[in-house]
Amino acid sequence: MKVLVIDTALGLCSAGVFEVEGETARPLGLRSEAMTKGHSERLAGLARDAVAEAGGFSVIDRIAVTVGPGSFTGLRVGLAFAQGLGAALHRPVVGISTLDALAASVGAKTVAALIDARRGQVYARFWRDGVAEGPPEALSLEQATARVTALGPGATLVGTGASLLTEAAPDGVIADRPGAAPEAVARLAAGLDPETAPPAPLYLRAPDATPPTRLPGQPRAGAAA
Repeated sequence: MKVLVIDTALGLCSAGVFEVEGETARPLGLRSEAMTKGHSERLAGLARDAVAEAGGFSVIDRIAVTVGPGSFTGLRVGLAFAQGLGAALHRPVVGISTLDALAASVGAKTVAALIDARRGQVYARFWRDGVAEGPPEALSLEQATARVTALGPGATLVGTGASLLTEAAPDGVIADRPGAAPEAVARLAAGLDPETAPPAPLYLRAPDATPPTRLPGQPRAGAAA
């Protein structure tokens, strides 16, 4: 199966085509740049070049896109691009959790995938002996520290939040990655049913922005006439 990977969820802008056979994902064309902003300006060009190197859009069997948690703007860029391309090519689009992709990037069995969510929180998911311990969560640093400690010695911490919890895993492996490995996204996507893994954004915390309480020109509540 040939999978086109789109990842703009975190600190990478990645587009790549991989041929997936079992647990092996062989790159046919890959472009990936580190960035926290500007995904919308670079993604189309990176995808064009990666697909051209792989042999063109006709070789693609499905499209995979990271759905979060991650940057609100970055997620929307990747999701819109992947869904638009899927509709144009008549190819299924599969959504991949950023946390799952981070965990798959390190190949360990006992893993804490951690994304720095700011404001004293991390987005997290945990695996013990290759089995997930619950769904993705937004946790305080104190809660995450307790969960990492409970994994025991030798756990692998991966993601932008890994460095925040090094003291909880003094014997662990720290993989402070800016984003998921594109080949890991491809491997996960090849094994999923598009019907049960839709490309829908995964938000674990309400947006910081709040709707206005009054329309432009309206007086503030309680203001004198």
